Amino acid sequence: VQLQASGGGLVQAGGSLRLSCAASGRTFSVYNMGWFRQAPGKEREFVAAISGSGYSTYYADSVKGRFTIPRDNAKNTVYLQMNSLKPEDTAVYYCAAGGIRTLTALYGYDYWGQGTLVTVSS
Repeated sequence: VQLQASGGGLVQAGGSLRLSCAASGRTFSVYNMGWFRQAPGKEREFVAAISGSGYSTYYADSVKGRFTIPRDNAKNTVYLQMNSLKPEDTAVYYCAAGGIRTLTALYGYDYWGQGTLVTVSS
């Protein structure tokens, strides 16, 4: 499966942004999907994940209550709705597909998008 992330940009602290990740192929619903981010000088970290059915979601403590991860299997797309953004949310955000072994760690995912940059100004 190929993934294309989009929607990044510059936003002020307290603002909102919605990232999209479009997947190719006709078996999108079998994949658990995740969002990860990598800030300058830091390792890539888990942000949020959703099961293939959409019934289960998981969030990093740092974004819980501010971010949501809906998916639309009819459109082969997963989103990351980011509200109440903080400067520390600044990072390149990556979507990933797979998550069979685990949904909250990088090694659990088999396919990665190219990343989209989110910059939150204070």
